[in-house]
Amino acid sequence: MEITTFGVIGAGQMGSGIALTAALSGLQVIMNDIKDEFVERGLKSISGILSKNVEKGKLSAEEKEAALGRIKPSVSLADMAPADYVVEAASENEKIKFEVFRVLDSTCGPETILASNTSSIPIGRIASCTKRPDKVIGMHFMNPVPVMKLVEVIRGIATSDATFQTTWDLALKFGKTPALANDYPGFVANRILMPMINEAVYCLYHGVGTREDIDTVMRLGMNHPMGPLALADLIGLDTCLAIMETLYDGFCDSKYRPCPLLRRYVEAGWMGRKTGRGFYEYA
Repeated sequence: MEITTFGVIGAGQMGSGIALTAALSGLQVIMNDIKDEFVERGLKSISGILSKNVEKGKLSAEEKEAALGRIKPSVSLADMAPADYVVEAASENEKIKFEVFRVLDSTCGPETILASNTSSIPIGRIASCTKRPDKVIGMHFMNPVPVMKLVEVIRGIATSDATFQTTWDLALKFGKTPALANDYPGFVANRILMPMINEAVYCLYHGVGTREDIDTVMRLGMNHPMGPLALADLIGLDTCLAIMETLYDGFCDSKYRPCPLLRRYVEAGWMGRKTGRGFYEYA
């Protein structure tokens, strides 16, 4: 299936990164969010990244303008009607995602593939909200999208071979490296990553080390580019908590129980970089 028009639901950090990646690959992009100000913020972020690439000589000014020109802003899901492929990158919240997929299913053409950038929610559960489960798949980008090469491609129980192959080929077109994950909570990336972050939070909670010492041990001892607490701040503590809750509910295993300190920070509104405070403080 040839993809020419690509829709993105969500203009936040992940959604705008996906939209930018698609636009740079030559696709026409429709970037949607619930408010004009959110879409404008996403476009501003995209423009800033492109400008930095121009300054570094990675992109010409003409290529920057061409990429921006391929992105159409939207605040209505009805605008997704002409899309050949849509990726949902809304909040990691089941109710929100289910409603988005119900609307997309009734809005988009019968051949349109509907993908989710979910970090942990089973694809089969999302597909059940539609009348096209064979055309529903997980396309999980890593953060920050323009930099990270990996895309997890997650097959639901009903996902067709054609849907899978189109998604795999699209990831390659975007200059990414796709990896197959089967449909279990957390898939591969977050089933491994989030328990590690959660255990780092437990180390802080139990006073095993300071935030700086915990991150230093993992950076220098395990050769991680970023410590787990700093990484949690980058991802968003609310997202980390939502993923841990999905793992805990999905497997009913106490090893996935979210640390009480993580929950306390989220309840206090300390979500990480996006709110100016998480495990660290940000200007």
